[in-house]
Amino acid sequence: MTKKNELLEWIKTIVIAGIIAIIVIQFIAPTVVKERSMEPSFYESDYLLISKQSYNISEPARGDVIVFESHIPLDESDLSKGSKLLIKRIIGVPGDKIDVKDGDVYINDKKADEPYIKDGYTAGEVSGFTVPKDSYYCMGDNRLVSVDSRSERVGCVSKDAIVGRVFVRLYPFDSFGLIKSRDPLGEK
Repeated sequence: MTKKNELLEWIKTIVIAGIIAIIVIQFIAPTVVKERSMEPSFYESDYLLISKQSYNISEPARGDVIVFESHIPLDESDLSKGSKLLIKRIIGVPGDKIDVKDGDVYINDKKADEPYIKDGYTAGEVSGFTVPKDSYYCMGDNRLVSVDSRSERVGCVSKDAIVGRVFVRLYPFDSFGLIKSRDPLGEK
């Protein structure tokens, strides 16, 4: 092989690798869990992959675990910071009626089946809240510490704020695998 042919092969390989990298970046984003609000489903330092294009081909659904941008400071230490990425589970879709009473979540007057929540208890009271159009009611799985749609500081998540759906856990290796949605009403 001549030097010219060898150089052309190298250039071709680099261009193909660059194109693949650009495609991957357009469809997939990595994220690391930094808080305890999704325990026991996800723990601090879990390394996850997000599908950035999921909701271009389908609508967000109850039970999906999503990452979204929150533009509201969550506490006094966040006041000088810009947006923060949060990871939560979609509990209610547009038009759903949400109630939280006696430690349980009700969606459209049906008690939610949520074996994934920590302590089996949802703190707070919500009465007859209807999820607005193009918005989603989201909660962390660790309901006693999660700042989520139950709080005025977060509220419902607009579709435009959703970065993507969590679809793979890469680390820790013993928990590696696909992340499946689990509709709390069992309708999927």
